[in-house]
Formats: sequence, structure tokens, C-alpha cells
Amino acid sequence: MKPVVADARLVAACGLYCGACGAYLRGRCPGCCENRKASWCGVRTCCQDHRRASCAECAEVADPRACKKYNNLIARIIGFVLRSDRAACIRQIKALGLQGHAEAMAARRRQTIRKGAVH
Repeated sequence: MKPVVADARLVAACGLYCGACGAYLRGRCPGCCENRKASWCGVRTCCQDHRRASCAECAEVADPRACKKYNNLIARIIGFVLRSDRAACIRQIKALGLQGHAEAMAARRRQTIRKGAVH
């Protein structure tokens, strides 16, 4: 298994940190940014279309929870299963930058900020 390292290239468009994901660490997934099979992800597609690394760079919608692409049914289900506060991840990216977010998540060995967690 790969070690968890801080790498801004492993921050997904939605704010999740692929560098701490079990599938990535086991070599079964290249991470969201490099995963060509993830064309189903509306968040990833939107960020690619607008040439944004993540939703943190979006000037059109201040709160990602108000975005229909960010807060779609699949994303809500994944968020529920992972107990993920992806909007907190986006806020952290805005505050720390992609590399700072990667460093914070790698230090915690987490792919997301958990709902109700103090950050």
C-alpha cells in the first residue's frame, strides 16, 4: 500500500483528498483528477470545463451547497456514506490553498472532513 503524502494533485474537484483514499492507496484508482472513468462526476466535469482545480475557485456560486452540480443526489449519497462535509473541504481549500488542504488531510490521514468535526 502507498503511504499517505501531501500532494495538491490528489485533491478532487469536490474537495475530497484522494491521497488518503483506500482505493488510491491500494493502487486501484489513480485519483479523481486522473481517473478517466470518472466522466459521470458532474463536479469534476464542471471544474474541467471551467479550467478550475476545484470548486473553491468558482466565483459563480459562493457556497457549494447551493450548486446543483456540487450538491447532486449521488454526491449527497456519497457524503452520507462517508459522513463527509465536502463544503468544509472547499472552505479549507479557500483558506489554505490546494497544497495546504492536501497537507492538512494527509496529516489527519483522511479523505474528507467529517460532518460535525472541528477543523
